[in-house]
Amino acid sequence: MFNIEEQLKMLPDKPGVYIMYNIDNKIIYVGKAINLKNRVRSYFRKTDKTERIKRMVSLIDHFEYIVVDNEAEALILECNLIKKNRPKFNVLLKDDKTYPYIKIDVKSDYPNVVITRKIVNDGSKYFGPYANPGAAKEMLDFIKQKYKIRQCKNFRSETRACLNYHINRCLGPCMGYISKKDYREQINEIIDILEGKVDKVLKDLEKQMLESAGKLDFEKAAYIRDRMIAIQRVNEKQKVSNITENNIDVIGIAKSEIEACVEIFFVRGSKMVGREHYFFPDLKEMEDKEIISGFIKQYYMDNQNLPNKIMVREELEDKNAIEEWLTKEAGRKVEIKSPKKGEKLRFVEMADNNAKITLENKERDRSEILVELKEVLGLDKLPRKIETYDISNISGEYIVAGMCVMIDGTIKRNMSRRFKIKTVYGQDDPRCMEEVITRRLKHSIDSTSSGFGRLPDVIFADGGITQIRATKTAIQKYELDIPVFGMVKNDKHQTRALMDENRKELEISENLKNLITKFQDEVHDTAISYHRKLRDEAITKSELDDIKGIGKAKKLLLLKEFGSVEKIREAKEEDLTKLSGINSNLAKNILQELNKK
Repeated sequence: MFNIEEQLKMLPDKPGVYIMYNIDNKIIYVGKAINLKNRVRSYFRKTDKTERIKRMVSLIDHFEYIVVDNEAEALILECNLIKKNRPKFNVLLKDDKTYPYIKIDVKSDYPNVVITRKIVNDGSKYFGPYANPGAAKEMLDFIKQKYKIRQCKNFRSETRACLNYHINRCLGPCMGYISKKDYREQINEIIDILEGKVDKVLKDLEKQMLESAGKLDFEKAAYIRDRMIAIQRVNEKQKVSNITENNIDVIGIAKSEIEACVEIFFVRGSKMVGREHYFFPDLKEMEDKEIISGFIKQYYMDNQNLPNKIMVREELEDKNAIEEWLTKEAGRKVEIKSPKKGEKLRFVEMADNNAKITLENKERDRSEILVELKEVLGLDKLPRKIETYDISNISGEYIVAGMCVMIDGTIKRNMSRRFKIKTVYGQDDPRCMEEVITRRLKHSIDSTSSGFGRLPDVIFADGGITQIRATKTAIQKYELDIPVFGMVKNDKHQTRALMDENRKELEISENLKNLITKFQDEVHDTAISYHRKLRDEAITKSELDDIKGIGKAKKLLLLKEFGSVEKIREAKEEDLTKLSGINSNLAKNILQELNKK
């Protein structure tokens, strides 16, 4: 059995990563440390800790650690483990977006300019990211209109020119109508524009225009003039400030009682080419610089197009380690700066202000949703806490229920609960619903400090009138007055409407419909994932489950090594002790228990 106090004494004075597990052997937190002994022991000392850390420590059943050579290695390992395991108490970046870049295959004799969402190490130049895909497309359209470069995907010599040549949108490099040198001059000009060297481009074009006019080639001069006007327009449209940095990301943060918002600006060539924001719930007790540090480590992991500088308001505690890691990844120096004055500070403040506005807008949207719900449902007060339930089973086997919670218009995944049905046998969803609601209400009535918290203002049942009635029956047992509504779906399994206990369908706005559909999907996923877990556990149950000292991890280790229980039974004691965590006494016990049967 794992003894935390004994294990704390054995921690080394070395850098590394520590991994905290709960009683179910699930990773709940991953951290790095310059000194593992000092860092890990600090969690278990009787010092002032935030409520978040107190909750985490209360759930720790055991921990592991991995020793590395330096803090930079620890940071990389920490990032990988967080990305793989997504621990509950780490700052988690829930984002599956890939941003568009403009790509120029500069190694080609006649390079093409395209939009891509995948960066590969192929020698091409990449410009971006463009958080707004429309901005990337607009820039590419501008390039195609003003520069007559090839637009074909697979360039090769042809026997005749394509349509783009005949409509004067391509100079026909496939036919040899333009030299490599002249074509490359166009590409270099495009690169200068994308890198923000617009003044240089305009100066060169002005010189060409005057030379053409001096030679009385007014048609060419007019063409160059029009190109200059177009470049000036696209430049002004992108420009956001007079910041002199060429390739930076600026990160701002704002927090409320409910969540934190991180805003990131992408500045390329003194222009903001895009921005994005991310929300992190339940982090009000965490320091801003700790949130930003966690964000940076996840956001830039596997990011091929790293900026030269990252600007943040406060200096990060692990700044040096992050810089070392990013510099190694980029193959050039990457710095994290915390400006104290001037234009750079104003840009960071602008990111902070935008994060604040984004957060306020989201909270205002939540308030509007709550007001609409209050009016639609005919309630006396705002429905600040709503709970929803769903039953899952196959032919009456492994019957379970899921519960999800929405507070102030936000779905709280950490408050989800799962139930095994105890009193109903066979497929009877209404009776299962009655049992679950009865058990849930009892938790809050017996103790307001239970994991369920206070009673809900409203309950949504996943289904129609039968589920509403079953829920009402459970509520009436405790003589409570909690309104109940059903979530009715259409043929596409999307929420169509809410239904009251008189079978009246209540009309709701599209925004509210989308939120309730998400709520309904969430509880459905909670219930069905628990059902699958119980079903899979039943399928994979083996004789090893009854042996003392064999948990899930050792069971999987044994089965992976030997392939089956029968092979383990035939093994020798020394074969078993070769495996990590299995000593001589446990090996003897395994063989004795298996050979009894």
